[in-house]
Amino acid sequence: MSAFQNPSSGFEAIFSTLQNAEDAESTLNVLNILDELLSADTDHRIHYMISKGGSEALLSALIKNGSRSSPDYTILLPILYLVAKVGQKDCRIGKKAEEAGAVLLTLNLLKNNIQHAGRAEAYLNVIQVFAGSVSTSKHIGSNQGLDIVYNLIARYTIKNRQTIKASIIAFAALLSSKDNICSAVTKGYVSGLLLLYDEWHSKDTNHSATEILQALLHCFCKIARSALGRDNLVSHGGIRLLYHTTQTYLLNKCQESLIESSVQLMRSCLPKTRLPLTSDQSAYRFPLPGRQHDDLDMVATSDESNGDDDDDDDDKVEDDYQEAQSKDYEQLDLNSQESSSSSSSDDETGHCNRLPFDSSRPEKKTPEFLSQTEKGTSDQTKSAPCPLKVKDFYSHTGINTRSGGTKTGETREEANSSLTDDEQKNKNEGNGKCYNSPMTYLIDIHGHDIPYHEPSMYRAAALKTKSVPGFSTLAFPDFWGHVPPPGNEPMAPRKPNIQRQKVLEDIQRFLNTDIINQVVFDLEDECLQFPPAKPDSLRFFSSFECGNLRKAIRVRRYEYDLILNADANCSQHTQWFYFEVSNMVPDVPYRFNIINCEKSNSQFNYGMQPVLYSVRDALNGKPQWCRSGTEICYFRNHFCPVRGRLRTTFYTLTFTITFKYSEDVCYLAYHYPYTYSALRAHLRLLNRSVDPSKVFFREQVLCPTLAGNACPFVTITACHPSKSYTDIHQLRDRPCIVLSSRVHPGESNASWVMKGTLEFLCSHDPIAQALRETFVFKIIPMLNPDGVINGMNRCDLNRDDLNRQWCKPDPVLCPTIYHTKGFLSYLSSIRRTPLVFCDYHGHSRKKNVFLYGCSIKETLWQSGSTFDTAALKEDPGYRTIAKALDRIAPAFSFNSCNYLVEKSRSATARIVVWKELGVLRSYTMESTYNGFDQGIYKGLQTRTRELEEMGMKFCHSLLSLTVDTRALYGRSLINHMNPGHNVLDHKSHKQGFELDLKGCMANTCAEGGAEGQRTENKTARWCHSFTTVKSPAPSSDNTDVY
Repeated sequence: MSAFQNPSSGFEAIFSTLQNAEDAESTLNVLNILDELLSADTDHRIHYMISKGGSEALLSALIKNGSRSSPDYTILLPILYLVAKVGQKDCRIGKKAEEAGAVLLTLNLLKNNIQHAGRAEAYLNVIQVFAGSVSTSKHIGSNQGLDIVYNLIARYTIKNRQTIKASIIAFAALLSSKDNICSAVTKGYVSGLLLLYDEWHSKDTNHSATEILQALLHCFCKIARSALGRDNLVSHGGIRLLYHTTQTYLLNKCQESLIESSVQLMRSCLPKTRLPLTSDQSAYRFPLPGRQHDDLDMVATSDESNGDDDDDDDDKVEDDYQEAQSKDYEQLDLNSQESSSSSSSDDETGHCNRLPFDSSRPEKKTPEFLSQTEKGTSDQTKSAPCPLKVKDFYSHTGINTRSGGTKTGETREEANSSLTDDEQKNKNEGNGKCYNSPMTYLIDIHGHDIPYHEPSMYRAAALKTKSVPGFSTLAFPDFWGHVPPPGNEPMAPRKPNIQRQKVLEDIQRFLNTDIINQVVFDLEDECLQFPPAKPDSLRFFSSFECGNLRKAIRVRRYEYDLILNADANCSQHTQWFYFEVSNMVPDVPYRFNIINCEKSNSQFNYGMQPVLYSVRDALNGKPQWCRSGTEICYFRNHFCPVRGRLRTTFYTLTFTITFKYSEDVCYLAYHYPYTYSALRAHLRLLNRSVDPSKVFFREQVLCPTLAGNACPFVTITACHPSKSYTDIHQLRDRPCIVLSSRVHPGESNASWVMKGTLEFLCSHDPIAQALRETFVFKIIPMLNPDGVINGMNRCDLNRDDLNRQWCKPDPVLCPTIYHTKGFLSYLSSIRRTPLVFCDYHGHSRKKNVFLYGCSIKETLWQSGSTFDTAALKEDPGYRTIAKALDRIAPAFSFNSCNYLVEKSRSATARIVVWKELGVLRSYTMESTYNGFDQGIYKGLQTRTRELEEMGMKFCHSLLSLTVDTRALYGRSLINHMNPGHNVLDHKSHKQGFELDLKGCMANTCAEGGAEGQRTENKTARWCHSFTTVKSPAPSSDNTDVY
């Protein structure tokens, strides 16, 4: 031990003695000392020994003793043992041995001692260590080393199993070189190894050869690293052999290691299969202004990219703004067009012909009561139809058909003739009530009060919604409405080894030839969009707002592969789904496989379930989206794009649904859908619900989108009690809170949070009243209407991620971002920088709700920067809202919050608004799709109730920005709050952040002359309708803009 404690002389003396010893006794003594030194604290001492030249000394001793005509194996075997032991920790042992000439010497010694099992095993262990270097492995293979080792792998025997195992492991090590893999394939070694594996498996009845089988699987894994090797394994029946052997292993828990290795090997060997599509490009194409129709299959957007750089100079941007000033923005005031006094039926009648509809598209065969509007006169005397069941209609509500009634190709007489005698009698006699359509009848009989939802108003809003394919039907859940289920919904327990089970089922599909492979729905084939009902097959449909399902293929009797549609104008971002399914058999488990998901992991592996809506349940008084599905798993599959692309890996989301009813229509979605039409209808209802003498609520249009849909812009604050100077001054001095949501269309949970925020701010709650009296809320509840309408997941119609366009948004291709940033820049230019900016998002890989903010200090701390932050002054107010939410919102997780300013996020709203516009409290609020792992909601999946509650709690947290923070914890204290209480001074824009208006606002300070003043005046006029605070006349309808 003293030698080790004095390393400068201890190890060097031992190595010198080992190299210079002439007699066997001295050599053995040194080897015993080394063995004893390395027996304890092995890793540390071995690495130290290597640093002192231990590997070279052992190799020298190996060459010295192995080169003799008659080697003394009492010395040589301990040397081989130490070389193998030390070589496992020396990453350069192969190179060192090759330079010293020990590689070929060891190979020759192995060749001469094949008949001696003990010696051969020692040499094989050393060759295995040498083969850790690819170049050395290739060197051994070129000198017939692969052949020598392969011939040592014997057939099934009970003798010399350690030597056989060593030979298999050494052979696997040699396969680290692709040249050796090619050689092994050419010489037929792969098929030989498969035969050996089959023999050892079939004859090993007492499971004593598990280590040898594991070693053979290791060889196959090395072979499968090469495309040539994978093809050879498949062509020689490797997958079939491994599948059948795995089935027997599943019966014995002792074979777990073999099962795992076999499953992973089969997954890697499954041949890549191209998606059964004509193109990776989305089925929806939209002509972009200023862009030619290039090959969109080659266009790829990334979640992490910052978008294309705009090379236009500042003069071009200024010209764009000056051109924008010429527009008459007063016409964008929706209040005069959509006054709260106008009825939904009038609105529907006046605008029904404006709905985009492609008359060339074949109309779906829709029964009468779901294809006509509710227009009618009170003097009509039409008898009520008989009570309709779910089987009497096919779910879709027509949104553009004025009169209707009959199925396509049928006359009204033919439609009536299909009724039974009793039904015809009831239809003719009636019950004295007048119904214009069965839909009116259903609403009267089955309808119930859903807060802030009216089916007729939703339909009226849908009439004005413009989609790329020209949707002409409504999804029943969106039309009928949703209420949260009364009970909690726990996270789904994960069945043990469920992923393994699903992978094995997929492998079985590959091996069997009894796959049905029948296309039952295809968004690009008009004949398969409305296929006739078959008694043994499900029916699918997705041509409605927010819907996303491109293709459905029946692969087994109760199993379907589903392919999602990529975002419009591009070939990526497939995650969101929303589709209809019908014609099901009750109490039968149906398996659905969504086979072209892109994210590498999902909360579906951690307790999350998709959501399901049953039309039959809705008509029975339970209009609810509920979590549903069993055997849920998310894993990598063997599918690849139709055309080559950098991201070539797809993932499968598989789940099983057991439907309750035989005559039902159900909807399945990634998360609770929230459509653009639902937002427009919701805003109309909110406008009707508020007291105009107390609440100022104004919906305007920020700008039209690329497809011509209006981007809503909402202002909410309190009306001042009088026209006194004090009240008007307090009103005009209220700081702004700017909120936005749904920039990513697949993040529907963000819209539910925004719904909670809007409803709370319009409520009679004392806290809401205090907030309205303290702040002016400017809200853009849906930044990407076109993406939401067309069922997209990430992008807008311009095929870009809008949340990566904030640095320099294009006024034509990114109008909503361009105008939102312009509005924020205007506020900053008139010294009314928002007190808070928050963009609502959804997060697919984390639980709970949390904030992302911006902090220089925390960024420097977590990046490991050596910059001294002690002298850096930073307002800690960016943490105020997060701390408040942590105390009042059970869904919120303070520990998940992050304040890093990352380069990959430099073009997002949060960072741009913080950096360029000087908003200290600039946030992204992320809401989970799954559920919660803390607090009172721990173990529960999120419902719309919790999401809406989070929107309300965020409003509560804003009270922490006022002087009277006690109001945050005592609801009754709100009554004692002074409506004119002060707000903490917000001076974050003076903390050294330069106001940068380039790219979204004309530089009004440039040149400093009269031209700059004219530009500033134009900018002020452009934003006037969004920011001016006026006093409404007592008798007015409160139509002035705040």
